[in-house]
Amino acid sequence: MTNEKTTADPVDERLPWTRLALLGLQHVLVVAASPITSVFLVAKALGLPETLIVNLIGATFLVCGLGTLLQSFGVGKFGARLPFVMVPGGAPVIMFVLIARQTDLPTAAGAVILTSLFYFAVLPVFARCLKFFPRVVIGTMLILVAVNLIKIYGSIIVGRAGTPGFAEPLNIGLAVATIAFTVGFAKILRGIGGQLAVLLGLLAGAALSAVLGVMPLGGVAHGALLSLPRPLPFGWPHFNLAATVPLLIFSVISMAEATGQTVAIAEVVGKEIDIRDQVPRTIRGDALMSLLGGIFGTSLIITSSENIGIVQATGVRSRYVTAAAGVFLVIIALCAPLARLASVIPAPVVGGTALIVFAIIGVMGVNLLRAVELREHANMYILAAALTMGLLPILVPGLYSKFPSSLQVVLGNGLAMGAVTAVLVNILFHHLRRYRAASPSLASEAKKAS
Repeated sequence: MTNEKTTADPVDERLPWTRLALLGLQHVLVVAASPITSVFLVAKALGLPETLIVNLIGATFLVCGLGTLLQSFGVGKFGARLPFVMVPGGAPVIMFVLIARQTDLPTAAGAVILTSLFYFAVLPVFARCLKFFPRVVIGTMLILVAVNLIKIYGSIIVGRAGTPGFAEPLNIGLAVATIAFTVGFAKILRGIGGQLAVLLGLLAGAALSAVLGVMPLGGVAHGALLSLPRPLPFGWPHFNLAATVPLLIFSVISMAEATGQTVAIAEVVGKEIDIRDQVPRTIRGDALMSLLGGIFGTSLIITSSENIGIVQATGVRSRYVTAAAGVFLVIIALCAPLARLASVIPAPVVGGTALIVFAIIGVMGVNLLRAVELREHANMYILAAALTMGLLPILVPGLYSKFPSSLQVVLGNGLAMGAVTAVLVNILFHHLRRYRAASPSLASEAKKAS
């Protein structure tokens, strides 16, 4: 008689529906800024009409929700079956705008579709390269992800230099208050309350904003009740390979980022994975949702780094929590008042919540590096070189501004530069040495011949 495993893996644990709903809502509120911000950025840059903006907000939430369900549950070889949430990528949104400005919106949508297909074409080659992503590379990438996201959301809080509201003390105060609320709830509350510290901190920050009169709720109840996103909002897509090149380059960077995220979330939930199987599942999910996003007029939809920090902060490992978040995202997509409510939460409150969650991602990177012998000559230089090349474009904006624009796509992306540097220096120190050891030198060959 064999002993069967009676305890479910934490990642497969099915929680009571009330806990699922609250914890799922927490994920949604933390990442809700990404879909809204991405649409507003595109709309402002391209001067889109209000009806199209509403349609794109609903479409973005819909694709993010379906993608979150796919990554959480998995279908065939699509989806990691890990607690992931999907959001629009920040860099791809900017590239989408640039492509649309240089050509037109149908060409930008076509570029997204071509890039999603490119994922599938390149994945078999990329999967063979996963051996070049050891812990020292993944840990470095997570630190760079945290620093980059903290900078982005810090800018959202303080605004753009030279504008009237730049560094407004009220905005900074709201962000700091939201962080303080979150830390306070994490300290004071226990059980489910402590696990919801991020959500409660955000709600407390929003309530404070409402009291101070900077969270207008008047328009939430006005307007349509249902929002049904329509496909091909810009008309039939145009396919221009030359215009797609920036997104194609980013897709390789995105695959490297998905590798780090998959390893990191598996580490957090305590699940042993075969990265040669699990990472491609994550990337296929990204590719499929990006394809759907292109059809609905969004940019690339990718797995989110934000929710990894939430999983670490709450200690709740169940993928059913992110599945609940996926359901909420779909509901928001179809229920217009909820989308309007999410859109009025002040940016400093969302930014304050995001900052502490992203900092936790950096802590996770440090934790991964703890398992690396950094006093070893090779690992020390891998980390040092990657941080140097990764932090420079983040901390020194415009560093590569006089380089060709085609190179700036990679050079100006701190995560890309850090990841590429870490992989190359790792190959230099670890893999080339093994290759040389396995191959007789020319001198020894000559000696044998004589």
